[in-house]
Amino acid sequence: MNTTELQRKLIAAAKANPPGDAVPYAFEKRVLAHVRDKRTLDVWAAWGSALWRAAVPCVGITLLLSAWAFFAAAPSGATNDLSQDLDNTLLAAAVQDQVQVW
Repeated sequence: MNTTELQRKLIAAAKANPPGDAVPYAFEKRVLAHVRDKRTLDVWAAWGSALWRAAVPCVGITLLLSAWAFFAAAPSGATNDLSQDLDNTLLAAAVQDQVQVW
């Protein structure tokens, strides 16, 4: 349908039926009561709700990965100390830069 034709018909219908002078009793008070009842969106509450809902799956994933790491340990013959490997990796540059004075 042609929008300009529709707009013309709607304006003609509105002009043919003028609004009445009578306003319902306490109309403005009812409108203002509805406006006051509208609550604004609390952004902090929305974020808090979303984070609390996300906490449960995060805890579940953490427990599953912890159990997997615990039960999928290295074979008994291999003794890989992850903390020692991490220390060696982080301190490798410092050990190479030291000057050996004998």
